[in-house]
Amino acid sequence: MSNQLSLEKRTVQGKQLKSLRRAGQIPSVIYGSGDPILTSSEYIATDKVLREAGYHSPIQLSIAGQPQLAITKTVAIDPVSRRIISIEFQAISADEIVEATTPIRIVNFDQSEAAKLHLTIMPVLEEIEVKAKPSNLPEELTIDGSKLASAEDRLTVADIILPNGVELADKELDPTTVVANVFDSAAEAAARDAEDEQAEETTEAVETSSAE
Repeated sequence: MSNQLSLEKRTVQGKQLKSLRRAGQIPSVIYGSGDPILTSSEYIATDKVLREAGYHSPIQLSIAGQPQLAITKTVAIDPVSRRIISIEFQAISADEIVEATTPIRIVNFDQSEAAKLHLTIMPVLEEIEVKAKPSNLPEELTIDGSKLASAEDRLTVADIILPNGVELADKELDPTTVVANVFDSAAEAAARDAEDEQAEETTEAVETSSAE
């Protein structure tokens, strides 16, 4: 497995975590395998693995030398420095059905009639929850945009291509939920300009009337 991360067990908590972070370590907690396990890992290596795995790929953790498969549950980010300050992992097993947040990527839009008409596609739903065994969790889900033709067209959840062994986590999710809309950016810009011009004319008329 390409996503592998070594962690050490930690005892420091609370205010002591500041010194841990200053030493280039990220505190973390692993849930789902008995009692929560307090751990830490080297910042650069952890950041690299999280960027590759995200919330949708399993990570092979090594906790003080002991292997544990897991997915990322939450990542806390400092709002000022934008650095990771803590992580929560969820322990899983290879045969367990798990849920994960998976990105949605629109493909082949450049081959569509809409693209040839210089229309624009605007994503509305960029990720979705799926469930599968860890080995079946996709890095992304694709949706074909090649048949989009006009500004009235859209892509929906029903258009998402699900790989074998993968299901949507929310069984009650409306299949007509919009994933992306097609719109005419030039026409919308012209309409905004016309509205602005009309607003200016109205303001000038009011000011002229007031002056008289």
